[in-house]
Amino acid sequence: MTQTTTSSVPSGDSIAWVRISSCYLPLANPISDAKVLTGRQKPMTEIAMLFAEIRTRDGHHGLGLSYSKRAGGPGQFAHAREIAPALLGEDPNDIAKIWTKLCWAGASVGRSGLAVQALGAFDVALWDMKARRANLPLAKLLGSHRDSVRCYNTSGGFLHTPLDQLLVNAKASLDRGIGGIKLKVGQPNGKLDIQRVEAVRKHLGDDAKLMVDANQQWDRPTAQRMCRVFEEFDLVWIEEPLDAYDFEGHAALAATFDTPIATGEMLTSAAEHDELIRNRSCDYLMPDGPRVGGITPFLKIAAQAEHAGLMLGPHFAMELHVHLAAAYATEPWVEHFDWLEPLFNERLEIQDGRMLVPTRPGLGLSLSEQARGWTREQAEFGTQP
Repeated sequence: MTQTTTSSVPSGDSIAWVRISSCYLPLANPISDAKVLTGRQKPMTEIAMLFAEIRTRDGHHGLGLSYSKRAGGPGQFAHAREIAPALLGEDPNDIAKIWTKLCWAGASVGRSGLAVQALGAFDVALWDMKARRANLPLAKLLGSHRDSVRCYNTSGGFLHTPLDQLLVNAKASLDRGIGGIKLKVGQPNGKLDIQRVEAVRKHLGDDAKLMVDANQQWDRPTAQRMCRVFEEFDLVWIEEPLDAYDFEGHAALAATFDTPIATGEMLTSAAEHDELIRNRSCDYLMPDGPRVGGITPFLKIAAQAEHAGLMLGPHFAMELHVHLAAAYATEPWVEHFDWLEPLFNERLEIQDGRMLVPTRPGLGLSLSEQARGWTREQAEFGTQP
């Protein structure tokens, strides 16, 4: 009897070189949401980006990203540097196998949070490479349902923005062709939240698509009261009214009110999303690809969400999520943030309230010289072919 053994050296192409970069994107103005006004966090002044560039022996390449806000950037880079050597010699097509290998390489620090966020950059890079090799946009490789996705703007609606400027920002976003406006709420004085939402609704009219986001700052009684008040404003959703891990509390709100409940962005694994879905804790699921560990776990989450009949609204990183949202069965929303635009040479297009899926291969992205200029630390592994 012939015994078959599995070799660690693939017969085809293999990963020959990896570079990781820690890049800090400065924000023009300090950003404040409800977490700042309640004293739990400081205003955000920069975003720590983790980029992974991977090349194979045959010369194929991919670009991936992850990120951290306010804290965690150095830790993500440090963990990525520890596990990156495990990529060398692997067949780049074996993405699920590689994800598991990298996860086990850092198993002592867990299978969620910073550990998987670090490996998420590698996972995205491998999917980008796979789509480039097929000469397809990532959305097409995954099996796209549409060539554009509804999009809404968040960056103009933060709580540090005065009301008069908020009205200007909201109208400008709609005039630009963005499909919806999200307003931050969750202030200690709920009356101020109501005044701001009421003013924007009146300014934009009844047909404008509005969302609100409390960033987890309400307790259960406050969430009940605020959700009841906000019913009259015909919102697309109320986001994170409670702590991200209060699955039962979110489920009670989703069952009680007509306005959809949205949550999920702060969860950092497929297992945590499984608990949220199992409890029917929301109407809109908001997974974040880099936060859950990349595209591989995101696709598992999306499959569960589709089976449960949930709507989808991925959080942040529109440059990645426009592809993933295009591959979701029912019509999703993508969050429009122009913050990351200086990092790339390419731009996403907006038209008639929708974000167009890029037709370039892979993610359709390349790092700008500005991104290189903001890079504070790099590490390389293997030999560049």
